[in-house]
Amino acid sequence: MKENTKHVIVIGGGFAGINFIKHLGKDKRFVITLVDRNNYHFFPPLIYQVAAAFIESSNISYPFRRLFQEKPHIRFHMGELKRIIPEAKQVETTTGVLSYDYLVLAMGTGTNYFGFENIAKYAMPMKTLDDAMNLRNHILLRMECAVRTTDPVERDRALNIVIAGGGPTGVELAGILAEMGREIVRKEYPELTDLKSHLYIVNSAPVLLPPMSTKAQREAYAVLDKLGAKIILNTKVIDYVSGNVLLGSGETIPTDTLIWTSGVVAVQVEGLPVESVARGGRIKVDAFNRVAHTDAIFALGDQCLLTDDKNYPEGHPQVAQVAIQQGRLLGRNLSRQIGGNSMKPFAYRNKGTMAIISKYRAVADLPKGFLRGSIAWVSWLFVHIIPLISFRNKLVLATNWAWSFVTNDPTLRLILRPNKEEIAPSAKGTYGSATKSDKKERL
Repeated sequence: MKENTKHVIVIGGGFAGINFIKHLGKDKRFVITLVDRNNYHFFPPLIYQVAAAFIESSNISYPFRRLFQEKPHIRFHMGELKRIIPEAKQVETTTGVLSYDYLVLAMGTGTNYFGFENIAKYAMPMKTLDDAMNLRNHILLRMECAVRTTDPVERDRALNIVIAGGGPTGVELAGILAEMGREIVRKEYPELTDLKSHLYIVNSAPVLLPPMSTKAQREAYAVLDKLGAKIILNTKVIDYVSGNVLLGSGETIPTDTLIWTSGVVAVQVEGLPVESVARGGRIKVDAFNRVAHTDAIFALGDQCLLTDDKNYPEGHPQVAQVAIQQGRLLGRNLSRQIGGNSMKPFAYRNKGTMAIISKYRAVADLPKGFLRGSIAWVSWLFVHIIPLISFRNKLVLATNWAWSFVTNDPTLRLILRPNKEEIAPSAKGTYGSATKSDKKERL
């Protein structure tokens, strides 16, 4: 490293980390090292389509080392953060110790199970590509089980899918699974002659899409209801025992598939001052995303809590646009600071919220109005293609979408690792052969 060059370590290659690197990476006065447990960046808003076998995982992922080709001042270190040692300006990872001049935390969130042990152990989360691939495998294996059994109770248990959480992820996943059941299952599983809707979406709030407008909430309910989804509101999922989902109302739903999209919690970081951590594990930062009670440590995106923005005194929503905008600004700010100029405070520019519900149906709460139906659906497609990193990914995804929408028959329903049993509890109270390490790996 050249003399007077500053070393910046970035933990996490999601929206915040990548956008930070893109902007600071133009300044050769910095050497940047990205640390991530995976060797690729992926696009979380579309992992539910991977889970439903609608698109391939490679459509929404890109290797970090390919991204950093011909950029010798940007490096990649594959490993997981264990702890920070602020007094030594070092981070300890599972694969070594690194020193920094500046440290940027952009690790996002994990799944929040709210203390429900059985749910944490056996429900299927939707946070990573591994989660999506495991869910796809699991659902397809359950379908094969359903066509083999002659017991109607066992068939229902195999076919029933319960989605806990009625936010954007839950609604989008419910929509695409309902479409899959209507368009594909009847064609590929002729053994299921008495097929009926087996899809449940359970939400503790009185509406679907709670963060969005009343119009969006009503549209989401109407579309999913028409698709045959069984919508249960004002009700919590409180346990998952012996292949039965238990609801707060006392009702039980027999199922091998509980998908948990009900909450998130910021990834915890060992070594930060206790005073720096706020509710939900989010890290307190100032207007420049500097971690409270530290000097050269910054936090971005879902992981941080910034309350100095006058329009968001309780902190920003944990959405992609916040992470992207914070990453870009911090990249510019560090260049300003090293050049002796003042940093600019962060102010979030809300570009709106969108959710796709089913084919040709979506909702969009925009700063200047509300969109629904096919117009919102087309807008959603463009908005989710533009941020993809490579032109190839944009082109392939657009082509795959076009084919799938025209034919109603994507061809990605491959059962991978067919001999590896899923971990969902069975009707008899026993469990599959997957080990605890399998579950830990999946999370």
